[in-house]
Amino acid sequence: MPTYTTPRRDLRVEDLSLLAEALGAMDQPPSICRVLERLSGETIGHQLFTVMRFDSSSSEFQRIHTNLPSAYPAGGRKKKGATAWANQVLGEMKVFRGNEPTDILSAFEDHKTILDQGLGSVLNIPVIFEGRCVGTMNLLHRAGWYRPEDERIGSLLGAFLIPVLLNGKS
Repeated sequence: MPTYTTPRRDLRVEDLSLLAEALGAMDQPPSICRVLERLSGETIGHQLFTVMRFDSSSSEFQRIHTNLPSAYPAGGRKKKGATAWANQVLGEMKVFRGNEPTDILSAFEDHKTILDQGLGSVLNIPVIFEGRCVGTMNLLHRAGWYRPEDERIGSLLGAFLIPVLLNGKS
């Protein structure tokens, strides 16, 4: 899998057309996820990219896409209890941006696996529909990578996941 680092580029109208076209493909969610993986990599940057569907009835996430299946296989599940991260992302529906390994350590139970991959910053984008979080688009990179402006681009890109997260196909 490619690692998207530098240089970053601006999001373009052509990118939105590519996303709209990907939504029309029959092979969902892989089609839209692959395009989002590439575009988020080129515009924001990441070394690890995952998409998780959230089931509010069980407080459980299911991974529907990953660029690193050896460490984070598709289909993997995570329970999220009452944490500061869950309050921010699921409750307030705000992006979680952590730029240091200590941010990852305090927010994720699987912090050892994340840090062992050389990842030290994270951008968790809540995907919101009808006033609730239906999933997240997650980008991880080396420490210090993410900027406040990445949150806005990530939220725009993540909105293209709404149909596949609601569809229930994995």
